[in-house]
Amino acid sequence: MTVALSRRASDVRVIGLISLAHGSSHFFHLVLPPMFPWLKDAFALSYAELGLLMSIFFVVSCVVQASSGFLVDRIGARPVLFAGVGLLALAALTYSQSNGYLMLIMGAVIAGCGNGIFHPVDYTLINHKISPPNLPYAYSMHGVTGYLGWAAAPAFMVGIAQFSDWRIAFLSAALLEAIILVILWVNKNQLLDNVKERHESSHASAQAANPGGAPESAFAFLKLPAVWFCWMFFFFSMASTSSLQSFAPSTLFSIYELPLTTGSYYITLLALGSAGGVLFGGYLAAKLQAPERIVSTCLSVTVVMCLLLATGFISLELIPIIFFALGFGYGVVAPSRDLLVKKATPQGVAGRVYGIVYSGIDLGAAVGPFIFGLFMDAGLPKALFIGIVVFQLMIIPTVFKVSSDIAPKAK
Repeated sequence: MTVALSRRASDVRVIGLISLAHGSSHFFHLVLPPMFPWLKDAFALSYAELGLLMSIFFVVSCVVQASSGFLVDRIGARPVLFAGVGLLALAALTYSQSNGYLMLIMGAVIAGCGNGIFHPVDYTLINHKISPPNLPYAYSMHGVTGYLGWAAAPAFMVGIAQFSDWRIAFLSAALLEAIILVILWVNKNQLLDNVKERHESSHASAQAANPGGAPESAFAFLKLPAVWFCWMFFFFSMASTSSLQSFAPSTLFSIYELPLTTGSYYITLLALGSAGGVLFGGYLAAKLQAPERIVSTCLSVTVVMCLLLATGFISLELIPIIFFALGFGYGVVAPSRDLLVKKATPQGVAGRVYGIVYSGIDLGAAVGPFIFGLFMDAGLPKALFIGIVVFQLMIIPTVFKVSSDIAPKAK
């Protein structure tokens, strides 16, 4: 009993630290978009130029994420985690001192480098340090804090910018991330993973799969179709989510004449709904064991909501409810998604698989805002909601393919 309690307490501490770091990475996804109205006026930028900043951020993050998984598997997760958090603080500092578009681009590149390490680091630590019975709770808490980071950023940045200015808002974000780095450093012993043990696990798994044969390449996991279907799932999912986060306030202003600051707070509602959806989605995933049904049902509902928003005839009182419900639907999908990725991941190569699969998030987030920035400049705000519908419809077939591909392995 004492050993079990000690193990559970250790799991709680580890997932708390990992979730704190993960929440900060999602916070930095939305440090820049809420400042678009201020930056647009300060530097006379177009919506396409603003959208390109987010594209740069996520393209850099995509490259770093795909490669950092190999680094995590080689040197361990902890030093990579510290580097990522430090780079995010430096990025916010760079934004705060920007004197033009080039410095904003520099900040986006630094932030992308910092953001790209989190999923390989987080899931490697979770899978290695959390006991199997507590894994579902770890995934849920990890997901919830990510959405809470999204929820906090617009309120934090807009609130400070309204009462001071946009430079102080970015400086405050840098200070917040520096505090998180200190917390992680103080608790660094909790974040130490056994790299040698993971290497031995990978070697044993490869030998079991190919006894007496030549050792498999470090890139052998790329041959697995399930890995690429998971990548597609993340790509289309984040292309829709990041586009909504980046341009919903401006779109709501154009279609419904809602103030930009009000629209920014609706992004907070979207994220809070997602946090609640993750908790409920974890319960559904455990009870139903049917991820394809969960995903297809939830996304069908969110598709209808986006089509309603695109009509321009929704009552203003219903819009915040719709945004919360949209977030809830996105959140319900997340635990089923994460469990599918874990089932599709061979032993000992978690860092590499999560790095590649989650790079789909970054590439989707890079493509979405740039495309819809062009539509916004062309005076087509309704295209945002219609485009999100198309992206969501592309997600549903991928989860059915992943389920069918991993079913034989499960048997």
